[in-house]
Amino acid sequence: MRFDAQKKKSANKKRQKKQQLKEIKMRPNIDVHDYKVKTKAMQKFFDRGDKVKVTIRFRGREMAHMNLGRDLLDRVKEDFEETVKVEFAPKTEGRLMTMVLAPK
Repeated sequence: MRFDAQKKKSANKKRQKKQQLKEIKMRPNIDVHDYKVKTKAMQKFFDRGDKVKVTIRFRGREMAHMNLGRDLLDRVKEDFEETVKVEFAPKTEGRLMTMVLAPK
């Protein structure tokens, strides 16, 4: 009886889906095609059930234009509006601006 219970427990553990946190890194002045490639990868992650952390890295004088990064994160949010929810709103930490999205 104890063996059967242990067998059931291990079988249930194998069937569990672990949710991972994937990271997509971008720059504020990303090109249209590069953006599409990144969003395609993000869609693949969402289809697998993973969370995605979108990171915008600012270098040099880009720090003066933080609004470009905010606009980019808003664009990502709009593109995936119907399939994902925003888990952590965009926030700035030094030279990085991050946002975490999770599938609905």
